[in-house]
Amino acid sequence: MIIKPKVVEAMNAQIQSEFAASAQYVAIAVYFDEATLPDLAAFFYRQAEEERMHAMKFVQFMLEAGSKPIIPGLPALRNDFESASDAVQFALDQEIKVTNQINNLVSIAEAEKDYASSQFLQWFVTEQVEEVDSMTTLLNTIKHAGGALLLVEDFVRRTMAVGGGEAAPAA
Repeated sequence: MIIKPKVVEAMNAQIQSEFAASAQYVAIAVYFDEATLPDLAAFFYRQAEEERMHAMKFVQFMLEAGSKPIIPGLPALRNDFESASDAVQFALDQEIKVTNQINNLVSIAEAEKDYASSQFLQWFVTEQVEEVDSMTTLLNTIKHAGGALLLVEDFVRRTMAVGGGEAAPAA
């Protein structure tokens, strides 16, 4: 087994966090879908797929390194939001939490001298910078729009959609 036991344990916890983030983003997308804001909904559905892909990266890495990933149950999710700003603030808070989890994973891998895992995790370190930036940009846009969510829809369609402008999140 290439991955050290403490790192395996932490990666299994991260798999749960990534799958939970995916499900949570679906719940946020549903909030926007119900509010007839299709571009915001589509943005969060894409985020959900991206988080699922993150979980699968951990699964595949662990399998390739001879460790057994544990596919966990999911914690309770939040399904109700007071506003678009509340939903995106919640998403931003979750991304900050995941960033801290990834940083902790890197610390564990380095402390355990698990260099393969440390190298693997560097992609996630960079990805989290992009994720936090994307949610911060979206939250600030909603605040600047002052409740004019159709302007936010236009912004998301133009700059945050797949294949959109430079502010598009990395896939």
